[in-house]
Amino acid sequence: MAFRRNTRGEKLPDVLVPGLDVVFVGTAPSRRSAALGAYYAHPGNRFWPALFETGITPRLYQPHEYAELIHLGIGFTDMAKRASGMDHEIDPALFEVERFEKEILRCRPRAVAFTSKKAASVWMGVPTGRLLHGHQPRRPGFPEVFVLSSPSGAARRSWSIEPWAGLARFLGRAKS
Repeated sequence: MAFRRNTRGEKLPDVLVPGLDVVFVGTAPSRRSAALGAYYAHPGNRFWPALFETGITPRLYQPHEYAELIHLGIGFTDMAKRASGMDHEIDPALFEVERFEKEILRCRPRAVAFTSKKAASVWMGVPTGRLLHGHQPRRPGFPEVFVLSSPSGAARRSWSIEPWAGLARFLGRAKS
């Protein structure tokens, strides 16, 4: 599997090919993820356990294995490819909405799953406080959209596995 060459100072490469089942979209990688070169790499992040717990993946993967998930129909990108840190630290000028839309329309996954209300709100043009977790209203010409509760350890107070389970049901991967 060859990834697009990083020529723009991106912190992590996109994992995007046509025909994916789902693309997970964050705001930007954490500093830890950027330093380790792996998505959702902070030890307190619930991303990998949530995928396994809900049945989206058949086993518990580790952050350094992120590229292998392409074989399960799972891709990755971020809204701010050239930034890292916590959502509130990311300069809004670094959000690349047009690039994001172009890449999603190019690879046409069945679903897009935002792991950050910030990333979803920037793309949808809705304040984060008005954005609800779960399956979003359909946008013509775009894949199904889900807003998941943030797996970040910094968002523990608002954590819920239910939006993740809803995505697993949509994908036909829910554990019985």
